Amino acid sequence: MEDFLVQIKEILAIYGIRVIGALAIFIIGRWVSKGIRNLLRRIMTRSNVEQTLISFVCNLSYVAMLAFVIIAALGNLGIQTTSIIAVMGAAGLAIGLALRGSLSNFAAGIMLIIFRPFKLGDFIEGGGTSGTVEEIQIFTTQLKTVDNKTVIVPNSKIFGDKITNFSSKGTRRVDMTFGIGYDDDIDKARSVISEIIEADARVLKDQETVIAVSELADSSVNFTVRAWTKSGDYWGFFWDTTEAVKKRFDAEEIGIPYPQQDVHLYQHNS
Repeated sequence: MEDFLVQIKEILAIYGIRVIGALAIFIIGRWVSKGIRNLLRRIMTRSNVEQTLISFVCNLSYVAMLAFVIIAALGNLGIQTTSIIAVMGAAGLAIGLALRGSLSNFAAGIMLIIFRPFKLGDFIEGGGTSGTVEEIQIFTTQLKTVDNKTVIVPNSKIFGDKITNFSSKGTRRVDMTFGIGYDDDIDKARSVISEIIEADARVLKDQETVIAVSELADSSVNFTVRAWTKSGDYWGFFWDTTEAVKKRFDAEEIGIPYPQQDVHLYQHNS
């Protein structure tokens, strides 16, 4: 009986030290991992890195360090960690093959966050849709359309397609076309359009405004108008100017023709 108690004491002494060591490795390792994560977060924040990327990188690094600490703690207990690492590697490979599409979106999300072709609040066109960027996530980007719909687009579709950012420059050129009849006075029509454009305070005076005859169409003489405004004034200026030109043309008796065809009938006597 005494021999049995001695053996138990020896086992407890050996494994008790190992358990205490494993707990110490885990507690200290976890504390160090949190410290490194917080330090990394502060460094990236001072470098003005995108907040989404900061959260992702910090959380991913913390999980990786914590996994290393757990493996070290298990190794201190005498558990063979080689098989555990092999199982984790095989599981990671299987998950990677099963989630190839998600990994593609993940990689595209990282590229979007790093290269920043657009930011929150920008109005963009990409991935077959257009709208205001509401959220940039690791796998998807959330857009709000002009009719207040939420569209969630996979990042791989946006990053792999052409991206048009309408908000990045701050100003936009407004292109408009106005047609008059062939019998109307071209100089008078140009003067009317010019007065409307110059009277609008939204037109940027430091940019050139173009008012030119661009086409002799089938039923009309077409003016091309190009004026510059701030990006936020684009549609308001476009709609207001279109209405103002129609009203002034009516008041000045300048016709706005519509497509028409003349049919001539000839009668032949037999």
